Amino acid sequence: MSAATQYYIATILVYIAVNAIASWGLDLQFGVTGVLNFAFILFQAAGAYTTAMLSLGPASGNGGFQRYLVGVHLPFPLPILGAMLVGAALSAVVGLITLRRLRSDYQAMVMLVVSVVATVVAESVLGLANGSAGLSLIPNPAEGLAGLARQAQTWVFVGICAVCMLVVGLLMYALVYSPYGRVLRGTRENEPAIEAMGRNATRARMQVFVLGGALGALSGALLAEFIGAWAPSDWLYPETFVFFTAVIVGGRGSVSGVAVGSALVCVGVQQAVQYLPIGGDPTVLASLEWIITGLLTMLFLWVRPQGLLPERRRRFPAAERVLAPGDVGGAVEVDA
Repeated sequence: MSAATQYYIATILVYIAVNAIASWGLDLQFGVTGVLNFAFILFQAAGAYTTAMLSLGPASGNGGFQRYLVGVHLPFPLPILGAMLVGAALSAVVGLITLRRLRSDYQAMVMLVVSVVATVVAESVLGLANGSAGLSLIPNPAEGLAGLARQAQTWVFVGICAVCMLVVGLLMYALVYSPYGRVLRGTRENEPAIEAMGRNATRARMQVFVLGGALGALSGALLAEFIGAWAPSDWLYPETFVFFTAVIVGGRGSVSGVAVGSALVCVGVQQAVQYLPIGGDPTVLASLEWIITGLLTMLFLWVRPQGLLPERRRRFPAAERVLAPGDVGGAVEVDA
């Protein structure tokens, strides 16, 4: 197998892992709990910028052509952990503004505005993250491994992404299919009933909003380290709707379904478009990707809103009733 083929396969695997993590983060918010987070791409970008600033080193010693905040060089995995903390903190700030006082449709609009404003700020303030040019030369932690060829380093990073995806997937299963997950689904389906049972629906939404933001930041950190660059053009607000499409196609609230949806939508559509006989114009290809994504969203919402792998509904069978041994006549019933 040639080096180019190996790199292509490794790239596909990295994108599958990164997009699965991001889609799970959004599904925890939107699919499981019902929070319409139209600013999700903002948290992925926060993770990418943070891991870059925590691994590039001081701006003055990095060629002098980039300007950004902080500028330290921390060893792996500290930049990724720092990115998750920043993503969680930013989610907490946005959540405090939107989740406590606004109903769901207003929350969605405010988050969309926040995403647009954040992009404009990142492009305009050069000292924040190098403006519209973005950050480049972001180090890949696998490239620092001595004694390994470049191809081997790439596969090591694929392994890092796979481990992260596995850990996040296990966390999602533990959360979604637990008593806490039933509280989250109850918040989505019938908030007054959850409140009547003594549960705080606002607190539940806030918790998953922060956790989903941290997962989005993790995906952004891994992606930035792999491609080595990140700019405002990578996180325009429409990118959020790609993840929404992945959740809808896979099946909102379904952990395995969202993983399949992210692979099909975030990776499969992009790769399939490249092989269509429509020429090599990148503008046409990019436009066609958005057209197909939009059509998929409408098609599944109309024909199969539950997605490819629907959310598993738990059924609790009624307890059987039997006569207690030795009882006759007016016997007392006990649960089997």
